[in-house]
Amino acid sequence: MALAYAGYAQRSAAWLEGYARAGGAVHCRSGCFHCCNLPIQVSLAEALLTAAALSTAQMQSMRRRAARVIQNAKSASDWNEYFQTHRAKVGYCPLLDVESGACTAYEVRPARCRDTFSALSSKFCEAGGMERLTRAERVAYNREVKENPATDGVSHYIAPLEELGEPIWEAASDAMRSAWGLEIWGDFWVLTTLTQDAAFMAAVRSGAAAQATRRAKALGLWHLEIVRIEE
Repeated sequence: MALAYAGYAQRSAAWLEGYARAGGAVHCRSGCFHCCNLPIQVSLAEALLTAAALSTAQMQSMRRRAARVIQNAKSASDWNEYFQTHRAKVGYCPLLDVESGACTAYEVRPARCRDTFSALSSKFCEAGGMERLTRAERVAYNREVKENPATDGVSHYIAPLEELGEPIWEAASDAMRSAWGLEIWGDFWVLTTLTQDAAFMAAVRSGAAAQATRRAKALGLWHLEIVRIEE
C-alpha cells in the first residue's frame, strides 16, 4: 500500500502542476479541515497500514469513533440521514488536531483522504454548507460546477484526482485477494478498530469470511452498510 500511495503522490502532483499552469485553482489549504467529518470507505489493507502507525491513545479514540459510526448506521433511516448525522453528530475524525487543522496520521491516511480536493471555495465543503445555499446561490453553484473542467459537472470536488486514485483501490484489492483470498471494505474507523482484534484478524488471514463476520458482530462492530466482506 505504501508503494500505491507513493505512486498516487507522483501522479497527483503532476496533474496539479499542469492544472495550475492552465490557470486552475485548488481551494484546499493547510489548516482547512471541512472534509474531515465526512464518512469515508477504505480497504482493510489500508486500515492495517494506518493502525500500525497509531499510538494507544489514538487507537482508543478510533474505537470510540467506531462505536458511534455503528450506532449512527443503526439509527439512520437512509444513506442521506446517515451522511448528514455523521457530519453533524459523529463529528470530526479523532486523528484531526482541530487547533492546527492538521492530520496527526498524515503519512498513513487512506486513499479517500488523499484524493479529495475542492475546485471551488472551501465553504462548499462545510457541513450544511450546501443546504444553506439560497436558490440563487444554488443556481450559481451549479453553473460554476458545470463550467469548471476539473469537476464531474455535479459537485465541486476535483474528479481527475479521484480517478487517479483508482490504482490504490486496485492494489488494495490485489493485496487482500493474494493474502487472504477475500476482500474487506468499509468504514475507516470501524475497520481500523477491527484490525486490533486478534480473533477477527485470525479469521481474515485464514480466509474465513463467515467467522470474521461473526466476530465483528460479537464486537458490536458490524452493519451491512458499514463492513463488506467479499469472498
